Formats: sequence, structure tokens, C-alpha cells
Amino acid sequence: MSKVDTAWLRMEQATNLMMITGVIVFDEAMDYERLLHTVQQRFLSFRRFRQVAVDSPSGAYWALDEDFDLRSHVRRTALPGAADRRELEMLVAELASSPLDKARPLWQFHLVENYAGGPALICRIHHCIADGIALVQVFLSLTDERPEGRPAEQRPGAWAQRKAADAPVFQRLLEPAREGIDCVAHLGQIMIGEGQKLIEEPARAGRYAAEAAEIAWELGHCLALEDDPLTRLKGRLGVRKQVAWAEPLALSDVKAVSKAFGCTVNDVLITAVTGALRHYLVSLGEAPDQLRDIRATVPVNLRPLEHAPELGNHFGLVFLSLPLACDNPLQRLYLVNERMEALKASRQAAVTFGLLSALGMGPSVLQKPVLDLLSAKASTVLTNVPGPQHPLWLAGAHLKELMFWVPQSGQIGLGISILSYDGQVFFGVISDRRLVPEPAGIIERFHPEFEKLLYLGLMLPLDGRPGSDQADWLVGQ
Repeated sequence: MSKVDTAWLRMEQATNLMMITGVIVFDEAMDYERLLHTVQQRFLSFRRFRQVAVDSPSGAYWALDEDFDLRSHVRRTALPGAADRRELEMLVAELASSPLDKARPLWQFHLVENYAGGPALICRIHHCIADGIALVQVFLSLTDERPEGRPAEQRPGAWAQRKAADAPVFQRLLEPAREGIDCVAHLGQIMIGEGQKLIEEPARAGRYAAEAAEIAWELGHCLALEDDPLTRLKGRLGVRKQVAWAEPLALSDVKAVSKAFGCTVNDVLITAVTGALRHYLVSLGEAPDQLRDIRATVPVNLRPLEHAPELGNHFGLVFLSLPLACDNPLQRLYLVNERMEALKASRQAAVTFGLLSALGMGPSVLQKPVLDLLSAKASTVLTNVPGPQHPLWLAGAHLKELMFWVPQSGQIGLGISILSYDGQVFFGVISDRRLVPEPAGIIERFHPEFEKLLYLGLMLPLDGRPGSDQADWLVGQ
């Protein structure tokens, strides 16, 4: 097992289980036996899903489960009562609060056949197996582009447009190796290969030294960040989770807003999330003029194009300051845009990837203090995963909705997930029940916050994006 995957395996604790939990809703009946056949033929073609994660004092490794039973991993279940959205949320929350059986491969599917909104498949996969980008590729291998069964093409996302050879030096040095090869050994192999070039090209050595200095500075900067301010989103964690998700947005509307204001789709969605969090806290009695910005840890993909179909974790984390203190939605959007652009130019993702590798190399007893130190600097995990933008079928059933919930680590008790699929954007929240007992209070504010930006975009003058100094004027109209 790679050192980064080992870190995610050992990161699990009773208050924060390291599972990625997802829900797929279909608009037609699904045959259980056909689902089993699809999983058998496609999902299990990835050897990892037949393997048990074994953690030993000498390190973690994968071992084949000699007693593997597919039906124990793909189960049928039913909702009680009205079998409505609320009942499904309660079941997802219960499963998100229950650890996977460590004596078996760390994944499980639950087919809910009587959900009022259509059959639903709840998926739980441990984070040590793969990150969100890799799991999108795995998911595509399960689906078809037609009901009769034409396999969906696995398309790398927008994150993989540049080839690895064009990536910055720091990214190539941290690029994960093949499955099971120690990343530190891989780094050594790269440096040995580059050694002769360093002798022949002194300028290359100078560039490495400069980038190493930047990485060292970034590490110091991350560790020196102040702890996030105390709000109702931070505190002592329990062992129960709550989940909720919103009705989807039209991706075309989000793209129109991003184009109108010269920002990215991600900037627009993060701004809507920030506004929802601000107004949620105000509704609980927080004074609007005393709110302070909080940080979110945001995963950043470091996986080059040729590694797109592989499993494992190949991403770093950055600390994004969410402008909760800003009341003006347009100024909030510009602040998010500026901060995201600054993070894109930083080395934070590479630094945290290297830090996770180092944690995976050391004894597990050292991991918790470091995780607590880092998690104290943020209040939420925020992730946005691009999904396929065309309709898909799984085991002959058409996929209507897709949603997933990101796990939290350390002392973070709130996770916010965004996923796009077939022209729609899905938004979900998972929370510690002690801190946010009703995450629907955040969910219900997401659409109104996006609509503010949409309406402001419609009011734009024909000569393009207004400057930050015009934001107050535009909002006041």
C-alpha cells in the first residue's frame, strides 16, 4: 500500500470515518441479479475491491480476501414508513456513521428498492482505496451509454488536460508511482535520473533549488496558520452523522454566471456555499457584523493524464479562506476568485501531499497529533468533482441523480460536496450531529444564494464585468 493510502487508512477514528458515501437514484426499476452481474464483471475487474487492507507495525498492505462473498458487499434493503427523501437521508446518515468491516474489502453497496423517488443505490468506499477523481473513473466503468449495454467511455476530467511532461517540476516530483511502490523510492528514482542533467545544466539545479525553497516556505506557512475561529461549526465531535442534499442546479445557469463575472464555475459554487453558511450561522443567532472568515480544506488533484484510471490517492489539500464576513454576494464572489487564483499559484497541494506521505511512513501514533494540528486550521472540507455530462445507465436502469459526501478528518465536523452530472450540479452536506444537527438548514440556503448571483448577472451592463468598487452599487439596485 502506498504511504499516502496508508495515511488515509490510519486516519480513521470513531468520530470521523474515512468513507466516501454516495447515493445514486434511478428513474426505473433495477434488477438485483443484473446489478450483481455488472459488479462481478466490471467493478471486481479492479483487483483492489477483492482485497483486504492489512495494517501491521511494519506497514500496511493489501491481501486477497480468500472468502470473498459478493452478496455480502451488495445488499438489498428497504426504507420504513413513507420511504421518502427524509427516510433515505436517515439511512444514509446511519451508514455514514457505521464503520466498514475491516476483515473484508472496504466497500459496500446497498440497493434501496422501495424509495419513493425511484430505486437508490447507496455506495460506501473507504478513502484508502481511492480518491474522488479515481472513483469517477471506476464508476464510469460500471455504467453504459445506452440501456442495452454499451460501456461508457472513461473520460479524464478537465483536471487532466495537460500531460505530465508539461507539469511543473514540483508536481512531477510528487507524482505517485505505480500501485504498491513506495513514493519516497519513486522520488529517489526521479532524482537519480535527473542527476546527470543537473550536472550538465546548472540552470536546472538552480530551478530545483528555487522551487524547493518555495515548498519549504509553503510548509512553514501552512503550519503557522492560526486556528480557525470558534463558531457553531467547530467543537467536540460525536460519533453520529447527519446528511442532506439539495435539488440540482442547471449547470448551464452556473456557467452563464461564471462567464458574466469572469470567474470559474467552481468560484460561483463556492460563493453560493459561503453565502449559505453565513446565513445559516446568522439564523442561529450569530451577529452578522461579528462573523469572521473560516477556512475550508479543498482537495487539489495531482494525478497526471496517464494515471487517470488508477486507484489510490493522488491529491493534495489547500486551505481556502471562505469570506463569511462579507455580506455583499458579488464582492464575496470576487474574494473567492482572488483567493482561489492565489492558491492555484501556490505549492500548498504539493506540500500536503508530501506531508501525508511522510505520515504514512511513520508510526500511526504520530499521525493523530499532526492531523489535529492541521484540522484545527479549518472548519469544513469542501470538494467539487466533475462527473460525466451525458446520461448513463447502470445494470439497465437510467441514472437520474448522483450525490456523494466527503469524509472529514481530525477535528473537522462538516463536509460539503459538489458533483456535476448530465447538465446538473448536485450539492450535499454531511455534518457531525453534535455541531450541525440539521444540515438541511445549510442546504435550503444554497439555491437562494446562487439565485442572487444569477439575478446580479442579469443586471450587468453590456460592457462586461463590473469592478469590485461597483459591487455595492450593483447590489443596491
